[in-house]
Amino acid sequence: MSVDTLTGMPRPAAARPAAAHSFRRPTTEGPLAKAILITIALGFLALFLVLPLIAVFIEAFRKGAGEFLAALGEPDTLAAIRLTLTVAAIAVPLNLVFGVAAAWAIAKFEFKGKAFLTTLIDLPFSVSPVISGLVYVLLFGTGSVLGTWLKAHGIEILFAVPGIVLATVFVTFPFVARELIPLMQDQGTGDEEAALSLGASGWQTFRYVTLPNIKWGLLYGVLLCNARAMGEFGAVSVVSGHIRGLTNTMPLHVEILYNEYNFVAAFAVSTLLASLALVTLVFKSFLEYRYGDEIAATAKH
Repeated sequence: MSVDTLTGMPRPAAARPAAAHSFRRPTTEGPLAKAILITIALGFLALFLVLPLIAVFIEAFRKGAGEFLAALGEPDTLAAIRLTLTVAAIAVPLNLVFGVAAAWAIAKFEFKGKAFLTTLIDLPFSVSPVISGLVYVLLFGTGSVLGTWLKAHGIEILFAVPGIVLATVFVTFPFVARELIPLMQDQGTGDEEAALSLGASGWQTFRYVTLPNIKWGLLYGVLLCNARAMGEFGAVSVVSGHIRGLTNTMPLHVEILYNEYNFVAAFAVSTLLASLALVTLVFKSFLEYRYGDEIAATAKH
């Protein structure tokens, strides 16, 4: 300790600089931890997604391309493909209209029952598809009031295309709405109010302001809705009646072929469903790669 020459008092020791502490971000991991996490993720994907998908294609072509094409050319298979595409072509546009309307109402307006409406939109996510199919059986079955009236007027709902469409619409209608609601809530109502103040009509505001702002979320919702519509099994199985060549969609036809030990045909039809899913995934990835900056800017708007 040094002494002050003027006062003779001991001079206090100079404060030493605090030792520098190294801070580490909580999300920063070492190379070993990163390698372990990546290995676990890739192993899980390979075991539960990639390997089963590869097995489907291997089994489909086990007896050669000739057997594969012959299985796809069977009349019942072609009928199942046509029915699946028809149901998707009806259900997806209906859910598009409903999803936009529901998201617009929930995100842009305040009204009584708003929370209840949001809960109803999530209902198909929490209810088993088989249960939803049984609900339609109770509504339109021969023992119900509606079923008796419909039968008297020659209208077939159950075990026909209308019943399959209704069941598919029910299990798929949350997808578009759930993509749009958070997006439209984040965007707020400022753009629409500005357009209306400049003299735009309601339709012009929707077409030139709202729709461009939500187009990417809308497209994602449609892709997901379409994939689920073509792959739905539980609800459709209950209301279809499994009438071969008439009410069997592709998933139901796969089940019938597999139960008949016609494995090549079953896996051949399965490859079509898997290919449709892969096309959807590739298209979504292409949009994200090609228009990633625009999508991010729209989401932040």
